[in-house]
Amino acid sequence: MNIVKKLFYVASIFVFAAAIISCSSDNDEAEIIFMPSQLLSSTPWETTGAKDKNGNSVALNDPSVSGFVGFSYFRENGNFAIYGLNDVLRSRGTWSVSADGKTRTITALNPDGTTIFTRIVDILVLNQNEFTYRIHTNPNDSSVYYDIKHTKVSHTETNLGQLTLASTPWETTGAKDKNGNPVTLTDPKVSGFVGYSYFRANGTYAIYGLNDVLRSQGTWSISPDGKTRTITALDANGNVIFTRIVDILTLNNTEFTYRIIPDATNNPTEFYDIIHNPVNHLEP
Repeated sequence: MNIVKKLFYVASIFVFAAAIISCSSDNDEAEIIFMPSQLLSSTPWETTGAKDKNGNSVALNDPSVSGFVGFSYFRENGNFAIYGLNDVLRSRGTWSVSADGKTRTITALNPDGTTIFTRIVDILVLNQNEFTYRIHTNPNDSSVYYDIKHTKVSHTETNLGQLTLASTPWETTGAKDKNGNPVTLTDPKVSGFVGYSYFRANGTYAIYGLNDVLRSQGTWSISPDGKTRTITALDANGNVIFTRIVDILTLNNTEFTYRIIPDATNNPTEFYDIIHNPVNHLEP
């Protein structure tokens, strides 16, 4: 009997210990609390609805709210990127959430790091599945506002070349001919492609000569497959001067190289590779 009692006693201890561990584990899970900034950076967000101050639904293509619609990526390092629902880059910069979780701030940046705008919005809902904020669109009338709803989404950030190109100014640092031989940047064959380039997240660009004189400005895009870059140069009145499409050979955080074929129709085998590197150079 003594042996049976001892075995029963030992078994009881194991059962009791297991129960404590189980409860402890449950309590640990229950005590996990996410900070507001952690919630915002935990997932991509898709704009899925909007309402006006009266609670009426507003179509996402309505001009009153369309500028706030897209896929948003708030990264843990404090950077953000917002794309339209067509995956075209719309804005990039830095973000933060107030300590009390009541407001979110974004600061949109130019390629050279200067500020385009800073926007502070009131957070109405922020959890693991929904992020809704209130935007006051009329600075002279606080009664005018819209509530923009975002929902957690599994959406891969596509065409990252857009973000890479828009994240820094680029300086032309080299050129090569079709045989891989260096070409001096003052050579007439390549000099027209030399300068400082600023590709903004809003789809506009400006290129200056190395003397900081404006050479070209207009709109830009990268093909969905990331293989070509297009610029459309515009005059002061918005008229098209030219459109140029080039093949992208390299595009990463340290280099942007494209291939230009001066006369693709009559001499397609003659080309030059124009090399750019990131540079800390404020846009003139």
